[in-house]
Amino acid sequence: MSALLAAGSVFFPGLFLLSKQTLKCVLGWSEGDAAIVSTRLVSSIQAIMASTAGCVIITSCRDVMGDRHWLTDSYILFATPYFAYDIYAMFLCYWHRVQVKGHEEEGGVRCLGAAVVGYLRQELFMVLHHVFMVAFCFPVSLLWRQGKGDYFQAVLFLAELSTPSVCLGKVLIQYKKQHTLLHKVNGVVMLVTFFSCRVLLFPYLYYAYSRHASIPVYEVPLVAPWQCNLGAALLWPLQLYWFALICRGAFRLFTRR
Repeated sequence: MSALLAAGSVFFPGLFLLSKQTLKCVLGWSEGDAAIVSTRLVSSIQAIMASTAGCVIITSCRDVMGDRHWLTDSYILFATPYFAYDIYAMFLCYWHRVQVKGHEEEGGVRCLGAAVVGYLRQELFMVLHHVFMVAFCFPVSLLWRQGKGDYFQAVLFLAELSTPSVCLGKVLIQYKKQHTLLHKVNGVVMLVTFFSCRVLLFPYLYYAYSRHASIPVYEVPLVAPWQCNLGAALLWPLQLYWFALICRGAFRLFTRR
């Protein structure tokens, strides 16, 4: 257990540093540009790994509650440090964007304090999401499940399928590439994957359990453990909120003349 946690704690920050230094030394990028792109790259790689793990586990589970796969707990342990790392990496991105825009204030401490406040104001929901993943979802997924429901955990891994397109979209916007065909195609992919893998995710989980238990879907919240209902109640509204923002951005993109 500790070995996988340690491996994840080294892998994701290490990959970020390796990517950042490569972009700076080989391509001559600035510190800020290299940090922003490296953050998105690490997020995309983590998403690909999680989605791959999810597909492997799902295809091996015929009994959605009873079947087990060693990759489930292993990837939970390995990936949990990513969320802690990503909070800091997102702050670095915000910090560099603020500096580029010339919003930094005089004095290092005051500037840093203002940046932290601004970062939390702008990325509050994402930070809370990551904290919730570490503080609640990690112990629930690893300890409370007691080896049951690997299939459902794998479906949750598939939520990351939308992350690469989200990251690419942010990079394209950051570098003023909204007018390109790539940005429009990526926008369509983002809409489809986010809706399929995040918005429909929690309804599907309840539907899948209703089929397993042979009960109506509306009865599932009454028999499901409170941890499952709490997680869905807190995480699903966030997905709906972010999807609404994506739809608003897509509407502006495709109606722009």
